[in-house]
Amino acid sequence: MYFDLTDEQEAIRSTARDFLASRFRSERMREIAGSADGTDAAGWKEMAELGWAGLALPEEWGGQGLGIVDLAVLFEEMGYALAPSPLFTNTVVGLALARAGSDEQKERWLRPLAEGTARGTQAMVDAGSTGTPGAYPMQDEPDGDGVVLNGRKQLVADAAGAAFFLVATADGRRHIVPADAAGLTVTPEISIDTTRRLSTVTFEGVRVAAEQTLPGRGAEFGAVFLRGAVALAAESTGVAQRALDLAVAYAKDREQFGRPIGAYQAVSHRCAQMLLETENSRSAVYGAAWAADADPDALPLAASMAKAYASDAGWRVPDASIQVHGGIGFTWEHDLHFFLKRGRANASIFGDARWHREQVAKRVLAPA
Repeated sequence: MYFDLTDEQEAIRSTARDFLASRFRSERMREIAGSADGTDAAGWKEMAELGWAGLALPEEWGGQGLGIVDLAVLFEEMGYALAPSPLFTNTVVGLALARAGSDEQKERWLRPLAEGTARGTQAMVDAGSTGTPGAYPMQDEPDGDGVVLNGRKQLVADAAGAAFFLVATADGRRHIVPADAAGLTVTPEISIDTTRRLSTVTFEGVRVAAEQTLPGRGAEFGAVFLRGAVALAAESTGVAQRALDLAVAYAKDREQFGRPIGAYQAVSHRCAQMLLETENSRSAVYGAAWAADADPDALPLAASMAKAYASDAGWRVPDASIQVHGGIGFTWEHDLHFFLKRGRANASIFGDARWHREQVAKRVLAPA
């Protein structure tokens, strides 16, 4: 199959590359990463004005109505710039509301999210659990027409500034919980990736009204999970591409014994391997994104292949780039460690490479 981006998708790529390069230069990225909450209100407002908050969300609810391929184009650029932004978490919550929410919930929660006037994030992984996708032990205890939530959710990204949380429970449902709900506490945690902050959210007798529980259940959210995995894989591909570009530029400029270090096989072969992994990751990502838009039945296999491969490429390529840079690559002053940390963090969420390879094996071997 021949695949190429449309003119509109190329325009998204060009606009994103130019905007992110000017908005998130190294010094600004470091400033945000080192701030108290890791947020950038001005940057988020500009992204919302560009329509990114609702890029793949329905037009009738304030979004742009574009597809997952368009989303992959954008997130590859987000990874390339290593933008400290809540765009990923906000997008996944929007996809869940669009797919499984009622019209009333879409009007109340999805529209402001798509328009960028309010943000949401997911609270999925329970404290003490294995973190296996789809396995969320928290119980929603009946309380009249609504439910009560008790417990702790960990690895909650971009909690600072979020207007609400989309909380997963053991019965496969999702519940909308406003950030100012009584009994809800957000505790920032230390993580390796300071460009995407994590928190623990504690629920102590938090009451959720019936109209704040999404009518959809497991299957609908499984489809959202796969699309989120593709977007995250696209971001990891962008991380790999940036690390590759930094390595190639350095290998051309740095000289030893009167020759650029890229002329030596030990360096050139490493760069060639980095290129291989980056391009393979990109091919898998756009194949999966195309499946999400045009062939949903093929998406589960394609998404797991893309996330598995990109999970590895997203950290292995920055790791190899550090080796090409030698001593300077290991220093805090060089940006490569930020890319390595984002790649490592991305590899661990929305299913790690091992889990996704197991899904691929099950789908390939089950018919046999």
